[in-house]
Amino acid sequence: MNILKEPVNAISHMLGMLASIFGLILLIAMSSGKTAAWHVVSFSIFGLTLILMYGSSSLYHALRLSDRATMILRKIDHIFIFLLIAGTYTPFCLIPLRGPWGWSLFGVVWGIAFLGILLKISGYPVHRWVSTGIYLTMGWICLIAIYPLLNLLPPGCFFWMAMGGLSYSVGAVIYGTGKPDPWPGVFGFHEIWHLHVMLGSFCHFWAIYRYLMVFE
Repeated sequence: MNILKEPVNAISHMLGMLASIFGLILLIAMSSGKTAAWHVVSFSIFGLTLILMYGSSSLYHALRLSDRATMILRKIDHIFIFLLIAGTYTPFCLIPLRGPWGWSLFGVVWGIAFLGILLKISGYPVHRWVSTGIYLTMGWICLIAIYPLLNLLPPGCFFWMAMGGLSYSVGAVIYGTGKPDPWPGVFGFHEIWHLHVMLGSFCHFWAIYRYLMVFE
């Protein structure tokens, strides 16, 4: 019997957590010389939500616990997905946008995140597609600010943002439908979803590290 409940899922997101810790240290180190605090604050929020999401996910998929404890860890895992989406928006809202557009988008995204968290902790049964729909809505609500973002961000940043969003979205559809599921219990739809999450995280990290660092 495997020591880990779901080895591929647990190990992949454990590696994601370690990479997130390194990424946060790198972002803070590179932004520490900035005169304004926007970079350090927003990068810290982004990095911490990455670490918490990957950490909670790796624990949920690694530990063999009672049904109740597993359910609690699953809720925590889903809660941190909401926080990660909002945390990923934060650097874009507070650095290039920052004004009315930035603060409005910041408030909307974090508001949806907290509503999603309340839904998860309420105990009300939520179908997987409902959660997936909320994740996708949060992820693409940035389109309401597409014009100011196009005016402020270079094409390269937009490319990495879009690639990250597409990777997350494809993964979310796979998670919601449960397909493809090539090797259930070993490397199925959930493992494929995890790999899409990791790719999406990297794309957004690179957009932030490579392009937002230069904004004052």
